[in-house]
Amino acid sequence: MYKAVGSRGSRVSRVVWMLEELGEPYEFVPVKLRSPEAYALNPSGKVPILIDGGFTLTDSAAICTYLADKHADKGMGANTGLTGRAEMDSWMHFAQSEFEAPLWNKLRHRFILPSDMRVDVGPAAAYDFASEVKALDRRLGQKQYALGDRFSAIDVLLGDMGAWARAGKFPITSDSVNAYMDRVLERPARTRSQAACGFQ
Repeated sequence: MYKAVGSRGSRVSRVVWMLEELGEPYEFVPVKLRSPEAYALNPSGKVPILIDGGFTLTDSAAICTYLADKHADKGMGANTGLTGRAEMDSWMHFAQSEFEAPLWNKLRHRFILPSDMRVDVGPAAAYDFASEVKALDRRLGQKQYALGDRFSAIDVLLGDMGAWARAGKFPITSDSVNAYMDRVLERPARTRSQAACGFQ
């Protein structure tokens, strides 16, 4: 059985959602960021962390990719071949390095950094996020999901980020991106993951 380690409100929500989509048994282990328990599993003290028997893996994108690859029969991984893997990697890098970056920047300055290090990054973060919404709109085009008509691990990441954006009052000024977010966030596995770990 997998162990999904992390704090409520953290990116562990993506890991749990992914496990629900795959229908794999797991245990949610609540561990706070930079706690002794987190440092024991990850040198940075960050969560989420996946424990798969004797193997420990960190970073939500890496975890979701690993799970998609391990359970390839469930159809949540890359398309076939080198170009399929490159396409998925490109999406994953876009999601974390670009789409999520403004959200994370605002969160850090609002809640995480020491109070004397915080500044008002709200306007800059909103500007950057609006640009990334436009980029996501163009990347999606007419597709239902990132890889076309098939839901994948990429959509787990992007959907979770979209939920984070909505909770943080970041406007999503694209009808197609909003429709995409509605589509992925209404999935039963997402609802189960939220309820199972008390994320609601």
